[in-house]
Amino acid sequence: MFIGIIFLNVILPILFLLVIGAGLQRKFAFNLRGISNLITYCLMPAAVFINLYETEIEVQVLFEIIGYLLTFSLLLIVVTAMLSKLLSLNKGESAIFKNGITLINSGNYGIPVSQLIFQANPLGVSIQIIVMVFQNILTYTYGLYNLISATKSGLEILKLLLKMPIIHAMILGSLLNALQVPIPKFIWIPISHLADAFLAIALLLLGAQLAQIQFRTIINRTIVVSSIGRLIIGPTVSLFLIFVFGLDGIVAQSLFIASSFPTSRNSSTLALEYDVYPNLAAQTVLFTTVLSAITVTFVVYLSTILFV
Repeated sequence: MFIGIIFLNVILPILFLLVIGAGLQRKFAFNLRGISNLITYCLMPAAVFINLYETEIEVQVLFEIIGYLLTFSLLLIVVTAMLSKLLSLNKGESAIFKNGITLINSGNYGIPVSQLIFQANPLGVSIQIIVMVFQNILTYTYGLYNLISATKSGLEILKLLLKMPIIHAMILGSLLNALQVPIPKFIWIPISHLADAFLAIALLLLGAQLAQIQFRTIINRTIVVSSIGRLIIGPTVSLFLIFVFGLDGIVAQSLFIASSFPTSRNSSTLALEYDVYPNLAAQTVLFTTVLSAITVTFVVYLSTILFV
């Protein structure tokens, strides 16, 4: 019964917004790049800033989270490299396959889910924000290297990272929090309104993006194995590491749930931008997102049993 309540109260609202976004996109054909820029440069930074400004995270806990994330990503990279060889994938397919398992949609899927789950505990959302920032760094280093290792220098990748508004928002929110600097009400109110808009707009955009993906040939070996890796192997590795690191409570619950999210839409965006099997990348995003309605529900339920 409880797992049904989780689906109704957490996953179903997200699915509704995804469906609405897909329907609106088919009806009106929005400029998705413009909406994406609105989220990236305005709504998401506001949500990141407010959560980090309001939440206290101990330095020891922060280092534990970073240590976990580094180990988790390294293990997934090793696993995907082995699976890619077993599947005898060519270089392009291998890059999409590896990114499909290692890169997680921690932004416009992960944060809304966390906001619904951890409404009464902002620490859970703040941990998801740390995961999101880490995933963005991983995307524009490892993920980008997979696709275009011969055409981008380390300095160019660093410049891309430093231009990301969420990095600025994270630093500013954490700094003002640490220094306990009060924010005037006339500044706080508009930032709060922008942050409140993030959840709905992000999911509507994701639905609109998914509406543009073709369903043809979506079931093939690479996509199926990639989906199993992202939605099943990922959480399994996460659970193992949580016990190894001795994590518990909200920290363990948040990290476990974060490991279960579908493939990052950025993996599809980069594949399209650099013309590396863009259809395969987009279909992986769609397939994992649809299946995640089942797997994320189960992981959330399991997390409430293991990490009360």
